[in-house]
Amino acid sequence: MAIWGDLKKKMGSVFTTDDVPEMGEDYVELAADLKDSKAKVTIKPHTLNKFDDIRGVLNAIREGTTISILNIAPLKEKDITELKRAIDKIKKTVEANDGDIAGFGENWLVVTPSFARVDRGLPTDKPPAAPSPDQETGRAEDI
Repeated sequence: MAIWGDLKKKMGSVFTTDDVPEMGEDYVELAADLKDSKAKVTIKPHTLNKFDDIRGVLNAIREGTTISILNIAPLKEKDITELKRAIDKIKKTVEANDGDIAGFGENWLVVTPSFARVDRGLPTDKPPAAPSPDQETGRAEDI
């Protein structure tokens, strides 16, 4: 604790070390005050197994601070009609709240609140290279 000792000698009795736990020779552990730190944006995964699973997604959209990532594969395998109904309901809520929705690959959707947009790629003059059959494109698709 050479540094702390030197500082204490120079500053005199201004500082006390009674309430500072020591971690090592040159380290002082400071308690972080995390009580008041609340995340401004939350990214939350959802899995759609049935139509009723969209409630959490709809609440997150209405709250306006959550970006939702949805795995639609289970509902897609069970009942494609219910999946279409669920996506339509989500789309209407997204549009009413000025959010954004996009698909990634075959089984994933991302839903954002009004302050965020999904980058769908900028149009270019030349056509994009075709991906290999075993590789998904990383681009978002309009729903």
